[in-house]
Amino acid sequence: MPAEITVRPWKFHVEPFRIIDRLYYVGNRDVSSHLIDTGQGLILLDTTYQETVYLLLESIRRLGFDPDDISFIVHCHAHYDHCGGTRAIVELTGAKTLLGEADVELLEQRPELSWGPEYGVKFEESFKVDRLLRDGDVVSLGNVAIECVHIPGHTPGSMAFFFAVGEAGKSYTVGIHGGPGLNTLTDEYLARYGLPASRRQDYLASLEKLKPSKVDIQLGAHPGQNDTLAKRAAMTPDRNPFIDPQAWPGYLADLEAKAKSTFGLI
Repeated sequence: MPAEITVRPWKFHVEPFRIIDRLYYVGNRDVSSHLIDTGQGLILLDTTYQETVYLLLESIRRLGFDPDDISFIVHCHAHYDHCGGTRAIVELTGAKTLLGEADVELLEQRPELSWGPEYGVKFEESFKVDRLLRDGDVVSLGNVAIECVHIPGHTPGSMAFFFAVGEAGKSYTVGIHGGPGLNTLTDEYLARYGLPASRRQDYLASLEKLKPSKVDIQLGAHPGQNDTLAKRAAMTPDRNPFIDPQAWPGYLADLEAKAKSTFGLI
């Protein structure tokens, strides 16, 4: 049965908003998408579902931006809920696409691993990847430089991204773990698709890799992963709850505990 968001996407609409500086939320209630105004073009982090593209484009316009100004579409990983809308946006805007190198096989040859079947849909709108992202790469445009960190596990090519924002004379580091889900690492899923259990070790190693990172503002690949909507509701002219240096280490610790429990290691 198709997931509700692919049948009644309008029910998942979220009014877009500015998080801080030139960073905006343009996703929906189910999956995140973030927009960065670099001063020389827009960077879009993830495109959500094919069925929610119209919501995403409307959110960008409501903020006063033109989707034609999207220069780069940067993907956390190659699952349907994060890149399902990419082909449509590319054909509408001419934006260039960026994806973790190790996820290209999933995108181009293994659509059954796109999580489309679990949503009750077929991922048939693949797209050409203009730039393969590797560990340590930097995506630069205008006044923004995004550091890319390869964190395999959820998918082989999942990425984490880090970049700086500034406001009121202060600089903050933004971070997003682009593949925190354990749904692709359960016994059932690995057996269903004949995937190696070593992906679990990859996931745990990726968490260790991210622990030294100092992050002031944690974003979520899904809004529930950083309480996006609750933080939006709590924002005031004098307080921005997205600025929380303790959120990142706490989130990684929680992911590690859940992963070890899922993997039967505790």
